[in-house]
Amino acid sequence: MSGRFFLDTNIFVYCFDESAPEKARRALDLICRAVKTGKGIVSFQVVQEFFNVALKRFASPMTTSEAQTYLNTVFRPLLVTHSSNTLYAEALRVKDRYHLSWYDSLIVTSAMETECGTLYTEDLQDGQQFGHVRITNPFVEERAEMRDK
Repeated sequence: MSGRFFLDTNIFVYCFDESAPEKARRALDLICRAVKTGKGIVSFQVVQEFFNVALKRFASPMTTSEAQTYLNTVFRPLLVTHSSNTLYAEALRVKDRYHLSWYDSLIVTSAMETECGTLYTEDLQDGQQFGHVRITNPFVEERAEMRDK
């Protein structure tokens, strides 16, 4: 495997969640590692979902200027997967095979197509396997304790 890992939208949202400081710290650690190593991947969907939340649902919504800066410094180096007919066709197959929601099937398919070994998310079952992609919930306490040692 390439050592690549995929970050779902919730990782980015938690990075800004002042009500959950431990989750925010773990999310920030993952994002920093993704950018620093060049091994982190996101898709167009993650960027769209994040800005949908950040620009209107955050306690203090991001300004357009802040969003532009975040796009340039965080998302631009990570954004590898874009929409395509091939991606949509494969996501439909993944949806049927694994009985996922449409949006989860797009995320899983994007992680598969970019040869990620790990998909960090809390939206799917921790430890679940989709082909070569393993789901890891970075906010599971036991996992965090092992990682922090």
